[in-house]
Amino acid sequence: MSLHTAKINWERGDAVFSDAKYSRGHLISFDGGVSIAGSSAPESVRPPLSKVDAADPEELLVAAVASCHMLFALDFTRKAGFVVDSYEDNPEGKMTKREDGKVGITLVTLHPKMVFVGEEPSSEQLHEIHHKAHEACFIANTLNCPVEVEL
Repeated sequence: MSLHTAKINWERGDAVFSDAKYSRGHLISFDGGVSIAGSSAPESVRPPLSKVDAADPEELLVAAVASCHMLFALDFTRKAGFVVDSYEDNPEGKMTKREDGKVGITLVTLHPKMVFVGEEPSSEQLHEIHHKAHEACFIANTLNCPVEVEL
């Protein structure tokens, strides 16, 4: 259907590689020209070897789920005849050891909040919008962990 790409650049610099004391900081670039700082999570590799002010893979995964859900939720809200003025989410990803012993993101929880102009959807309509957005979200459909939406 489509191909999605990114570029990851990391350089050792003058660090000794064999002692594991090299920076985990790297640059993540996207095809549109946007680049962001990336790093391992500070919980995985302690600073200064990880960069606290950079996005880690776990955060990027959680943000991807929330962004995808939002884009579908906005479209389904529009199709239902409502006008959204703003949308905010503070998604969370829980990383734990799975039953197979591997560590991974085992739950993503979204907390979407929409502000409407004019008529607002009922609670039932809002739940239906978010249910449809969850069912359609490409990223949620890719994961092997549950994604919950808390309104």
